[in-house]
Order: sequence, then C-alpha cells, then structure tokens
Amino acid sequence: MRYFASVLLLAMGIISARAFCQGEVNPKQDNLENCFTGIGTCNHGMLTPEQSTEITKLQHDRNLLSCLRAASECDRSLLTHSESAESAQVAHWDTLYSCETMPGLCDQSQLTPDEAKKIAKIERIQNLANCETGSGDCDRSLLSIDQSMEVRGLEHERNLLACESQQGFCDPSLLTPSQKESFAGVERERNLLACKTGEAVCDKSLLEPAKIKQVREANRDRDKLACQAGDYSCDRSLLTARQSVSKTSRPAT
Repeated sequence: MRYFASVLLLAMGIISARAFCQGEVNPKQDNLENCFTGIGTCNHGMLTPEQSTEITKLQHDRNLLSCLRAASECDRSLLTHSESAESAQVAHWDTLYSCETMPGLCDQSQLTPDEAKKIAKIERIQNLANCETGSGDCDRSLLSIDQSMEVRGLEHERNLLACESQQGFCDPSLLTPSQKESFAGVERERNLLACKTGEAVCDKSLLEPAKIKQVREANRDRDKLACQAGDYSCDRSLLTARQSVSKTSRPAT
C-alpha cells in the first residue's frame, strides 16, 4: 500500500512540476517524466534520492511484470533468485501451451519427458485428423495399420463425392467400375440439362440422337418464351411459321 502511495505522490509531483513550469524547458522535470513513463533516457543522477528510490522500484516491478508475462523485454538478470524461478516457471508454462496448441512451431527441447510424450500424442492425433479430413499435412508413417485403412477409405469416399458433386479435384481413375458408370450417367444428365437450358458448357457431341431431338425442342420452346417476353436472346429463325405469325398477328377490331 505504501508503495502505491509513493507512486501516486511521484506522479502528482510530475504533474505539479509541469504546471509550475508552464511550458518552460526543465531538464530535471523532463528526465523525471522519462523515468516515470519508461519512455526515453532515464538519468538517475538528475533525480532526488527519494525519486531515485521510487523509480528504481517502479522499473523493477515493470521488468518483473514483463517476465511474468513471458514478454521479450524481460531482463532476468535484474530479478531476485525467487523472482527468477517464478519467471522461469511462467516461461515454461508458456512454452508448454505453445506446444499443445501449435506442436510443430514450439521449442520442445524445453519440455520434460512426460510433457514431450503428451505433445507427441497430440501430434499423432492432429496428424490423424489431417489424414482423415484431407486438410493439412498428413504423415502416413505415423498411422497404424487400421488407421491407414480407414484413411484410404475416407479418401476414396471424398473423391467419389467430389466427382458426384462436380468438384475440380475429382479423379475418375480412382473410382470402381460401377462408380464410374454411375458417375458417367450423372455427367450425361448434367450435360443434357445444360444443353436444354442453353448453358455454354453444353457439349452436343456427348448427346445421343434421341437426346439431340429433346434439346432442339427445348431450345425452340425456350426461344418462343424469349420472343414473347421481348428478351434480347430471341432468335426468330428458330420459330415455326405458325409461331412467327402468332407473334406478329394483331386481334381484329
């Protein structure tokens, strides 16, 4: 409590000195402010004995706080033996946390044997998840025989789903004969619908004669609607004579 009161009095002294100077340059007051804020150069020789004592305590506590936060600006050489031990424990906890959350990026040399075993287990679990989901790096050498079989099954299933949903990473060569036939049927149906709806991805070379007739009829019907709606895509050359006359005729008065 006395320490915080001293810090408060020190801060009040700085404010009072600044108000008294009213903008005049005061090297001692500027130095005291540097020492108090920790910004700039602090010259203890320009402080009163009482100020120097309080600033020393403040600097020590700030450094200890940095050490207990595992901050890079921590200077352990300025700590007492007990403070250094406490700081080292905090740094160890910080390393262990990093290893448990980011195993591949931490310094595992700082871990105890039991902690290293725990991190190795976490790495194996994370690697298995990567292999099972197909995301991240997968090291198959870390998998058991049963895990390898499970991962291969999941990979095959993901590839089949990618092919069925028309994803870019589909590899048809990995499908079974029955899956290839099913996939080919879905592809033919998708292509037929693309041709019927006038999409640019339509590949007419894949259409059977009967399907070509369906596409022509669908195109004529779609064009008829386009002309009736006054849409820019209307192509009157596709209309039959009856449809063209119906479009241009007017009711009798």
